[in-house]
Amino acid sequence: MKLQCTDILKNEPVEITFVNNRIQSINQIESTRSLMLLAPALVDIQVNGFSGYDLNVPTVTDEDVCKMVHSLWHVGTGFLCPTVVTASYESISNSFRAIVGACNADSAVAHSILGIHLEGPYISPVDGPRGAHPIEHIRNPDWDEFRRFQDIAEGMIRIVTLAPEKFGAIPFIEKLVSEDIVVAIGHTDASVENIQEAISAGAMLSTHLGNGAHANIKRHPNYIWEQLGSDELWTSLIVDGHHLPPTVVKSMIRAKTLDRCILISDAVALAGMKPGNYQFAGQPVELTEDRCVRLQGTEYLAGSAIELARGIENSVRFAGISLAEAFSLATLQLKKLLGLDNKIDNYDDSTKANMILFYWNSDRFEIDLTMTILNGEIKYQRN
Repeated sequence: MKLQCTDILKNEPVEITFVNNRIQSINQIESTRSLMLLAPALVDIQVNGFSGYDLNVPTVTDEDVCKMVHSLWHVGTGFLCPTVVTASYESISNSFRAIVGACNADSAVAHSILGIHLEGPYISPVDGPRGAHPIEHIRNPDWDEFRRFQDIAEGMIRIVTLAPEKFGAIPFIEKLVSEDIVVAIGHTDASVENIQEAISAGAMLSTHLGNGAHANIKRHPNYIWEQLGSDELWTSLIVDGHHLPPTVVKSMIRAKTLDRCILISDAVALAGMKPGNYQFAGQPVELTEDRCVRLQGTEYLAGSAIELARGIENSVRFAGISLAEAFSLATLQLKKLLGLDNKIDNYDDSTKANMILFYWNSDRFEIDLTMTILNGEIKYQRN
């Protein structure tokens, strides 16, 4: 089978030859009439669950993690950081064991998992900044506990989101950074001074900036402006149309610039499910008809119900950036943030390529996924 398409990032026409569901070669060609596009497989560093599979329940298994990763391939997400949120020591540990077990059981899943994102439990207990995290399990940073977590995770914890105002947070950040772990500020009620201290200690990312926050805050200064204006910090954005209004997305991308923004889904198990009432992190949540997840009876959001591709579409629509620029926020920027090798975007060794093939509807701002290819093998193909 041969397919012609255009590389969206390089704007180059190519022909891909497949043999037995694997790429045999990728060759640049002079031109093509095909409207099919090619992009690196999407990278999502904040996935709490997907398609009914929840990483943050005490009963999560290796098989659940494998099935979740497989389901993400069907929506173009080829790489991810499974995200474990605030819970008891036992529950967090079990989630880590399930992720490690999935990687040991399925080499393709291991290829897709870039590391674990620990979001909490060292965050603010204040309503609003706490988000959907259970207050009874929020605690101060504890290096001994974290070392036990990392041992259980077999060294896979790659990102930690915490609140820098917590007692002991700054030396904790310094220790994380010394072990090449990306420290993110999030779910915080921090002062300007707290944020600057965290940056000096090595924090480099703001987790879903503008969310995990009070419904009403002081006009200025506040913890959103301080992070937005700090050039040392990258920022991740949930662009689902609910977490941030379109004008806020546009303003944040312009303030941070494309070089310091990344897209995340923050997907929970409800992503891919029907509207209704569910449980997330042990708390009742509602999935609305327009794909909004809220803590029942409150105005607070509890993760998203979209896949990362929808964030790309919305970024083009809301911020007026090009499709190639939006794809970069979900692929190449993650490569820079995490210090990844060339597997995200390098097709020189075509037999190990990681990419998606799709069509773009510019009128409706829609990605129509055709194929997901990982390590040179077709993992999803639309019938």
